[in-house]
Amino acid sequence: MTRNPELSPKKPMRLARVLLADDDPTARLTLQTLLEAGGYRVDSAASAAEAMQKLDSQEYALVLTDRDMETPNSGLRVLAHARTMDYRPATALVNTESDAEAGSPKKPTLVAPEDVPGLLGKVADLIGRRATRQICREMKLAG
Repeated sequence: MTRNPELSPKKPMRLARVLLADDDPTARLTLQTLLEAGGYRVDSAASAAEAMQKLDSQEYALVLTDRDMETPNSGLRVLAHARTMDYRPATALVNTESDAEAGSPKKPTLVAPEDVPGLLGKVADLIGRRATRQICREMKLAG
C-alpha cells in the first residue's frame, strides 16, 4: 500500500533557535509569540545576566535584545557577549515603542514589533546571512 504524501499529516518545520532578551514582559511575550508563530524556537530572558547565562549554555542562530533593560545599554552588553561566542550568532536590537519615542539611535536595530511581516523577514535575513558566513568560513578552512 502506497502512502499519499498529500494525506499524511505534516509536521511543522522548525527553524533556528532565537534568544530574545527584554525586561518588558509584554514586549517579550509578544515577540516570542510572533517568532514562534513564524516557526522559530525561542528562549527568552528578562535581564542581561539571564541572557548571557543562556548564551553560555545554548547555541543560538540569532540574539535579539532591547537596548535598555534593567540598566541603560544593558542590551548592548548582551550583544557584545554574543559576539564572543565561538558559534557566532547573528545579533540585533529590537526597536520597541519606548525606544522610538525616546529617539534612541538606530544602530543594529531590527524593526518595530508591530511590523510582523517585516520582523519575520528581517529575522530570516539575519539568520540567512549568518549561515552564509559560516559556510564561507568552513570553505576557507577546508581549502
